[in-house]
Amino acid sequence: MIAGAVLVVAGVITYGVVSATLADQNITVSDDAEYFAGQHVTQPWEAYAQADVIAKHAGEMAGGKTYAELPRDDPNRDSVMDASFLQASLFTSVVAFGVAALAAGLGVVFVLIGLALRRVAAAERG
Repeated sequence: MIAGAVLVVAGVITYGVVSATLADQNITVSDDAEYFAGQHVTQPWEAYAQADVIAKHAGEMAGGKTYAELPRDDPNRDSVMDASFLQASLFTSVVAFGVAALAAGLGVVFVLIGLALRRVAAAERG
């Protein structure tokens, strides 16, 4: 039960830290994004939407090629590389949100299992 409570607290704190860190970056979802356009990026769905629109812009700039596929002398190569790094960073935050939510969810499950085991033990005693 204690491990469950620790996981819940750690998950909630981690989620909050990731959200605050994203908020500190002052990222706004592009106006041409399919979802959440104009919103400040503080949550996983907003980070995903911005990463998606960055990928769209980079793809248009590179003619559908990835950074690795562009010739070294392509004038857009540096911009596509920056876009790849930004997209990866935003996707990493999405994963961090997921891990935090998973930890909190597992914590709740462990607490419930602990409570159930205590109830069973108490019933057997008497």
